Amino acid sequence: MSVLIAGGGISGMALGLTCHQIGVPFRIYESTAQLKPLGVGINLQPSCVRELFELGLESRLDEVGIRTRDYGMYTKKGLHIWTEPRGEWAGYRWPQYSVHRGKLHMMLYDELIKRAGTDCVSTGWSATGFENRDGKAVLRLKSVRGETNEVTGDLLIGADGIHSAIRAQMYPDEGEPRWGGTILWRGTSRSRPFLTGASMVMVGHDGLRFVSYPISKPDPASGEALINWIATLNYDPDSAWNKEDWNREANTDDFLPRFDGFRFDWLNAPALIEASDKVFEYPMVDRDPLDRWTEGRVSLMGDAAHAAYPVGSNGTGAGIIDARKLGQSFLELGLTPAALEAYETEMRPATSRIILTNRVAGPDKILDIVEERCGGQFDDIHDVITHEEMEEHSRNYKAIAGFGIRSTNESPPYIPAGARFEGISKSTGNQANSPCGKMLES
Repeated sequence: MSVLIAGGGISGMALGLTCHQIGVPFRIYESTAQLKPLGVGINLQPSCVRELFELGLESRLDEVGIRTRDYGMYTKKGLHIWTEPRGEWAGYRWPQYSVHRGKLHMMLYDELIKRAGTDCVSTGWSATGFENRDGKAVLRLKSVRGETNEVTGDLLIGADGIHSAIRAQMYPDEGEPRWGGTILWRGTSRSRPFLTGASMVMVGHDGLRFVSYPISKPDPASGEALINWIATLNYDPDSAWNKEDWNREANTDDFLPRFDGFRFDWLNAPALIEASDKVFEYPMVDRDPLDRWTEGRVSLMGDAAHAAYPVGSNGTGAGIIDARKLGQSFLELGLTPAALEAYETEMRPATSRIILTNRVAGPDKILDIVEERCGGQFDDIHDVITHEEMEEHSRNYKAIAGFGIRSTNESPPYIPAGARFEGISKSTGNQANSPCGKMLES
């Protein structure tokens, strides 16, 4: 008896850690032969940090990231629009973290291996499809050498990302991810942190935007930290562009001149861009919400289920919360199709709202309102937009995204402390076998 997890990204690792915590046998199948720390900076909202703390990862998060203190918006002229506290400074019981995506991923992998053993992750095996057969879930695999195989478990969870093979089998006519015309260039640079030293800022407006925040503590000797930055420009959505890829290096000449004016006494965007060793190009894409995630004993999670524009600092967190909700369903309903249906019933409508909201009214919409009303220049921001209007927009987005302060602080835990899976498949009555089962060698 086991849960098969197709994909060893952050969502898959979070599900593996959750399964180990509650005693559910599992195995992860990851396409890459060797896991590496890919990507740049991301943010983890308190709602998902809570779940990582409940997995016993608080000290590890403090090692790989920093606790974000505030989030500010500025016009293309560098004028201050709005700042709100974040995490513990906003009244949450848990912090928000800014962290390098690759370091977070490797930390989760390291913890999983320490807790559950190396046999729980098989690398070099890509998911190619699935089948519901004789009351079981069958995962079809292909190795990096071209070998094929299949493995069988009680349930299969597709955590194989925005290009999920599991999703593609469910929706064979869906096609490629949807690109709305925005390109992101991303990088990291060594520099002194700005403002409070743990501030996240968003500068500009739709079509000309710069986002930055530190993702490490300052070096005691130099005072410099690793600063994450994102520069975005808009293009004709009908034009062709490179497929999204965490590893595609970019030429700064393609975008740097457009940000030459973003030089302020508190932030120098061109200097940050020029100080980066590597710059990555990534078209901002998402996928339309689905009308179902589950087919028998197979379901989806993370970007495979609900890839959204990365504008609300909740993409990674949504996958982590998926993992915890799946764990809750396993405890309540066993390793059964009913558990997958219960998980989907709660998570699919909520994540669908986030996808659609991020397209038109993400938390950065305030920047666009100010640009439309005054071109980014003003003497008093309250002549352009009221504090109440900005506060209402921020509050409404948090409610849609599921990380309102009160709801996060007061909601009961998904998985009660010490809860353990009973070790019996409610559909078959069979006792659980080893936590990981037979390992495939890549």
